[in-house]
Amino acid sequence: EFIMPADQVECRSDHVYLGYLVAFYWHGNRLEVARIISEAHHPTGYSFKVLDQGSRQFELIYNLNTDHWFIQHL
Repeated sequence: EFIMPADQVECRSDHVYLGYLVAFYWHGNRLEVARIISEAHHPTGYSFKVLDQGSRQFELIYNLNTDHWFIQHL
């Protein structure tokens, strides 16, 4: 699917800069992060490949310039 703006991404703030990813909203549904598969730092921000509780894989992308999250179902 296409990359689209994320409605909301929940992070636990006791971790690093962005916090530890806890959950995100996809098509109006709150999905908990079961596992972070990988994370990468880019000149414009960060990206995280995650699995939700249903073992679906998503990429959460944070843009430092716009201070917005984007999401893609992989």
